[in-house]
Amino acid sequence: MGRHALPGSPPVPLTLRKSARARRISLRISQLDGRVTLTYPQGVAETEALNFAHQKEGWIRQHLQERPVPSTVQVGQTIPVEGIARRIVREPGRRVVLRRDEIGVPSGSEARRLARFLKELARDRLTGACNDYSKMLGRPYSTLTMRDTRSRWGSCSSVGGLMFSWRLILAPSDVLHYVAAHEVAHLAEMNHSRAFWAQVERIFGPYKEPRRWLRDHGAELHSYRFDAGTG
Repeated sequence: MGRHALPGSPPVPLTLRKSARARRISLRISQLDGRVTLTYPQGVAETEALNFAHQKEGWIRQHLQERPVPSTVQVGQTIPVEGIARRIVREPGRRVVLRRDEIGVPSGSEARRLARFLKELARDRLTGACNDYSKMLGRPYSTLTMRDTRSRWGSCSSVGGLMFSWRLILAPSDVLHYVAAHEVAHLAEMNHSRAFWAQVERIFGPYKEPRRWLRDHGAELHSYRFDAGTG
């Protein structure tokens, strides 16, 4: 992979990827982190691929401008938890409390406390889902880890290790369960073949709607920042 940038204010970083499987030059903007990837076939010169990106500069910048603006969570703000909008309020005591339409957070480093709670909740929900789908598939997984990934919502290693973005807890429950089923299905099919999607549908059911939701709204889950106190 090579790295270039479209000049301008601001410059737009480009990741160039030459692919033996590509049949034409294509651009992809990640819904997770806004990364712009320019893929081109083996027989195409790098300069030709860069010229293509320059021709599409207006389209690239428009899509980047439409991405959600990041904001640090704070008391009084509303955030989604399991897809349900909940207002962040101060909570007496030492525990974060999840209610139907609000989430109570003790005073002091609220953002970090809330992030810790959401990670634990995500682990609980994903572990339960993966246990169920793994049993249905008849294939055990080896480990389950949580990260704040920017390029993917989950992954499955060749030795059965599952990894998920804890931010899935912000998405509707069926979306979290879809991603869990998707990665568990890789325990049987380490590809995205028809056989793989058949496994996803067998253990999860119809998956097009939650998959579409993640494609259309996934970037919003990364607009919440938990790396500072809220005062």
